[in-house]
Amino acid sequence: MNIQWMAKNLKNRIVLSAGIVSYMLLLFLRIPLSRVIGDEGVGLFAPAFELFVLTTLVVSNGMSNAMAGIIRYRVKRERYRNAAKVFRTAFFMNLFLGVVMALFTLLFSRWIAEVLVLERLSHMAVMAAAPSVFFAAFIGVFRGYFNGYGMGVLTAHSQYIEKAAMLVGALLGGRAFYGYGQKVAALLQVEAHSYAYGALGAMAGIFLSQIIALLHLLVVYVIYAGAFKGRPGQDNSRRAETRFEIQRMLVSNLAPFSAVAVLSNLFMIVDQRYLNYCMNVTERGNVRTAQWGCYYGKFAPLLGICAAFSCLFVHGQVGKICSAYEREEYRGMRERMGRAVRSASMVSFPAAVYLAVLGKPFSSCCYGKATAQAAVLAGWIQKGAVLAALFTFSFLFGQILYRMRMMRELLLAAAASYTVHLAAAYFMTQRGHMGVDGLLCALILFFGIYMVLAFVFLNRRIKYRPDWIAGILFPLAAAAVSGLVVFLLNRLLSGIAGAAVCILVSLPVGLIFHIFFLMLFRVIGEAELQEMPLGFLFILLGRVIGVL
Repeated sequence: MNIQWMAKNLKNRIVLSAGIVSYMLLLFLRIPLSRVIGDEGVGLFAPAFELFVLTTLVVSNGMSNAMAGIIRYRVKRERYRNAAKVFRTAFFMNLFLGVVMALFTLLFSRWIAEVLVLERLSHMAVMAAAPSVFFAAFIGVFRGYFNGYGMGVLTAHSQYIEKAAMLVGALLGGRAFYGYGQKVAALLQVEAHSYAYGALGAMAGIFLSQIIALLHLLVVYVIYAGAFKGRPGQDNSRRAETRFEIQRMLVSNLAPFSAVAVLSNLFMIVDQRYLNYCMNVTERGNVRTAQWGCYYGKFAPLLGICAAFSCLFVHGQVGKICSAYEREEYRGMRERMGRAVRSASMVSFPAAVYLAVLGKPFSSCCYGKATAQAAVLAGWIQKGAVLAALFTFSFLFGQILYRMRMMRELLLAAAASYTVHLAAAYFMTQRGHMGVDGLLCALILFFGIYMVLAFVFLNRRIKYRPDWIAGILFPLAAAAVSGLVVFLLNRLLSGIAGAAVCILVSLPVGLIFHIFFLMLFRVIGEAELQEMPLGFLFILLGRVIGVL
């Protein structure tokens, strides 16, 4: 019985964590890629990859979520013929969307490169994104089909396979095309062509990963199609739904999710345009591509992975909160909400503090011996580390709003925060010429406003009153004190050991102090410690000193 429970728990974790882990792999991809094709190559790769991500949010993630709920509703009521019609309708709708978006990316690649992001040589990588967008549309349909039939594990497996193939393909493609680009650059006496071909090769690797993911889904579909072949004979549908009705339902589900997803992720392309313009005006256009490549390929992944790691600890509690709300168990829902906020504080606060304190060792590990560039990256990390905590709370509140079907409020929060970010980034970079510092301030405003608005809208519905002392203040104090310990250890070891040793020693010691102070402030007790690795040691320590 215990083995069955463990297997079921592992299965649930695989499904629940697939999106976040896939996102972390996408971020991690940029770090080794910058070593393969250089910061300039990543700067040219960025607009193509961001366009690919934005379009897949619509044709893949958006359509998958839209059709999964509609199919699931019909499968539970044994309306298998209508469920099959939903799949066919969504297939042709997404085929049309994929073709339109792929053609737009292909035909307007030069305009996107030269006008939208001010990177003329990135048009080859943007063109290479077009077939990836087309195949992503089919991937979204099959994932929605499997999710609708309750086979989320298969969808999770396909996400892991896709991201692993993307990581390998982008690195191999970038290396191969970068080598060819060096020959072209030597012939034309223009070094930038080597980076442009490296970006093209990386996008070719992304395209290969989409083919692999689609082939995997097709094989699984063929295998499981036989299992569902007899179900239409057991159909309990009272009437056959028309294609127009299904299309209307798909569009009504797809449109708000896609709008929120695009507004929440569009800032990268806009920020690149703002930074490039700022660098051109301040007569630093010759290094703008490398600087954006450093920002996009090293700073953003470090910060994003840190924030996504924090989200892993709160993502599982979203479903419990929304389930309690649907059962009208409001007291239990508020208690779970309090635990989720406390978990977000306990994880995201030290993550942000440690990232800021260890900014220099982290940047040195990324840059190697490039000390001047490492110092620049370290400064960005120290200024932007607070984004890790803001992102975690924004993710928590946004996911709850989404699961509670409060799409209007979620859309309003995304639109308002993006509008403020757009205006702030414009005045700080194009008017104030603040460069990356201006983008960081605008991003802090973006996630700060998103977090506050999402919390206000959520609080109006569930009437939750946070415990500011135990849920926010004490975890923040524990993170600050343990961060001071990490800072002192880092200063002590930096003169006698390398950056990797500083990180490997300082982080575990800091975490031990953080957990100890959480016990001392009575933020966590034995129940929480029993779920932690080596938690029994802290329980023994707490009993000895009398805090448990």
